[in-house]
Amino acid sequence: MRLTNIAHLRLPFGRLRTYELSVVPTDRALPVSFDQRRHVGAGDREGSWMALSFRLPSARPVHEVEAAWRAVLLRHGTLRSVFSPGPDGPELHATAVGEGRWADHRIGPGQAVNDALRELLDAACRPCSAPSHRLSLLETADGQTVVVAADHAHVDMWSMLVIARDLLSALDAVRLGHEPFAGLPAPPPFADHTAALRAMEPAPAEVRERWRSALEESGGVMPRFPMSLGEDDGMHWERVEVRDVLDVDGSASLDALAAGLGVSALAVVVAAMTRVTRVLADEPLRAVFPVHSRYEPTWHDSVGWFITNSVLCSDDPDPRAAAAAVKDAVRLGSWPLEDVLSPWGGMPEAPGMFAISWLDLRRLPVRVDATGLEAQYVGASIRTDGVMLWFVLDESGLHLRCRYPDTDEARRNVGRWLDLLVAELRREVQDVSGGPLEDATP
Repeated sequence: MRLTNIAHLRLPFGRLRTYELSVVPTDRALPVSFDQRRHVGAGDREGSWMALSFRLPSARPVHEVEAAWRAVLLRHGTLRSVFSPGPDGPELHATAVGEGRWADHRIGPGQAVNDALRELLDAACRPCSAPSHRLSLLETADGQTVVVAADHAHVDMWSMLVIARDLLSALDAVRLGHEPFAGLPAPPPFADHTAALRAMEPAPAEVRERWRSALEESGGVMPRFPMSLGEDDGMHWERVEVRDVLDVDGSASLDALAAGLGVSALAVVVAAMTRVTRVLADEPLRAVFPVHSRYEPTWHDSVGWFITNSVLCSDDPDPRAAAAAVKDAVRLGSWPLEDVLSPWGGMPEAPGMFAISWLDLRRLPVRVDATGLEAQYVGASIRTDGVMLWFVLDESGLHLRCRYPDTDEARRNVGRWLDLLVAELRREVQDVSGGPLEDATP
């Protein structure tokens, strides 16, 4: 699946429609998760959303798309909840689905389609919008492209796949005159997951000590990129690089290499990042490491922000040692952070924060035909002072997207780090396959 950014999004020119939905407030309060509180507490702003675009297999009347979308909203509780500022931080309340209508969104003379879409989503999908999600439809003579976007407080990348799968299923049911999801139990809402985390027993002393030492190693804050980004003078507009690192054959060689060592593909990539960081910065690899909290199948079909953060510390470039570092990071992220990080008053962030996200779509229990649907994960454009790296591994290969502040220093240092990492991974899989790999970078 293509992993892109709104500035790089590939969309055809056509009629851009959006489904404008009203919600009916209720007085039913819902629990707010640790990450939701951090995200929404940063203020109502543009660029806090994530999206998925995909082509419909066949053109559908807009009333069918509307009916299918409303069925998805009724299925997933977090899509029927709204944040608002409160005296003690963000508050979350359940809502009911109200009336909706299709509206045309004008694409101005000389305006790119993705710029028009960014304008729309920046306005509609903000932390405290009601609702903070939006379904859009781009219609051309060649077909229809759906773009589903939501503020990050309500979704993660796994959730976007759930939404796409359920929307396509509901469309098929509507076309046949059936009730979408008839006879299927509704997945539990994300608010139930938040409540379940709060009910967990406190983290053991050795986990708290490991967190303390990991933060101390990073100067008392979450890990930072090991080279200068020019971040000391504040936020900068982002620079986003999208690279196709390995093709199908290359990713197969990566899997073979990992299997031969008894580790995962992720461990091989972490080992390569460890080597690159040591060569360029003479430091261990330290990064914020998001891990999912769908710790049991109960949550696999739910929509929400099922991601918590951990810290990844890797100083040994052997893939087996990297696998142990990943295992340690997953363990540290398996406890409610609100409790674990209370001595620091929450997550201790600092300019230059470095985060690495990994998603192997081949292993998820939720699947869509990403190639046939021309599906694309879409990120917003923002100002930033840190480095965020996303890896996605799917049937077409290994892809990455990297966001960093667009300064001369960051271009030079992050660019060198990415160049060496891509070269290192291609060299490794070439050694396994026995032949040269073609450059897959566009």
